[in-house]
Amino acid sequence: MVYRDFQDLKLSALGMGAMRLPVIDGDDARIDEAAAEQMVAYAMEHGVNYYDTAWGYHNGNSELVMGKALSKYPRDKFYLATKFPGYDLSNMPKVKEIFEKQLEKCQVEYFDFYLFHNVCEMNIDAYLDEKYGIFEYLMEQKKNGRIRHLGFSAHGSYDVMKRFLDAYGEHMEFCQIQLNYIDWTFQDAKAKVELLKEHNIPVWVMEPLRGGKLATLPEKETAALKALRPDEDIPAWAFRFLQSIPEVTMVLSGMSNVEQMKANIETFETDKPLNEKEMRALLSIADGMLNGTLPCTACHYCVSHCPKGLDIPNLLELYNEHSFTGGGFIAPMALSAVPEEKWPSACIGCRSCEKVCPQQIKISEAMADFAAKLKG
Repeated sequence: MVYRDFQDLKLSALGMGAMRLPVIDGDDARIDEAAAEQMVAYAMEHGVNYYDTAWGYHNGNSELVMGKALSKYPRDKFYLATKFPGYDLSNMPKVKEIFEKQLEKCQVEYFDFYLFHNVCEMNIDAYLDEKYGIFEYLMEQKKNGRIRHLGFSAHGSYDVMKRFLDAYGEHMEFCQIQLNYIDWTFQDAKAKVELLKEHNIPVWVMEPLRGGKLATLPEKETAALKALRPDEDIPAWAFRFLQSIPEVTMVLSGMSNVEQMKANIETFETDKPLNEKEMRALLSIADGMLNGTLPCTACHYCVSHCPKGLDIPNLLELYNEHSFTGGGFIAPMALSAVPEEKWPSACIGCRSCEKVCPQQIKISEAMADFAAKLKG
């Protein structure tokens, strides 16, 4: 197992994410505990020492199952991370109640790593609102030794992350972002990494395989990568990409069975960053995968011509994300922070924006399709 230095710790470069544990009969709330414990046992035996769960994973049962599985091992043999569930605004006044319950569910007296969960457009104002006392309470728990390291995860935009860092950055020790060779440009992850680097905050990675999209590739792209590294499996390329980014300390993979775990652990037995030729080839494949997305350059010409005052570049960015992912929570989450009269459904199809679009994007059609997708 490859290890990375974090302060005075040595963390396994691969961490076990507990968001996609094996389940019974396809029911996300019913974790197959025996299978999950088998996975934890295999991970422990093969050098994985970082385990990541959260309040909301598996309908609230992930913390329970991981706590039970890890309780079989000495407390100093693993690092446990969980998160304050600010993705649900109703939780904001409950930080003390939730934190105490998390310790109970996980069967521990302290958390090695604790995060503000999912800093995004929807909750940034609440996270920064002093009336909830979230930051103050978590800092108090850190002072009391019940949180060893405090950080945050973010699905929000660069600007949202910057607001959070401007407020709390000097106290954040790590940050978890969605990072892979698709999102390097698609979600502007490269700029987010640079922002964290400016604050001397190491990067934790979630969605390294983009929800499984990068576990397999079409025949032509597979052949191109095999020509460069004949012995490297396709999923391993996603991990080698991350090994090529110096700011990355921890890569979390939400493995659903022992077979996936074995393959990922085998990859992380070695550190094999990509060379320049390999990096160009991989990013070229990423560009090809994004060919169907709309080529908005955010010039904003359209905005000044929209009678409804819609933030069209932002809506197109969210449309691209929603279409490429095939749904998901990111676009609805971002839109929840926007007044309904500024949603894509507010487009009246006048096409004034299209007359000034340098990319000749059929914006009105995209807005209609986006609105339909969101309803569906």
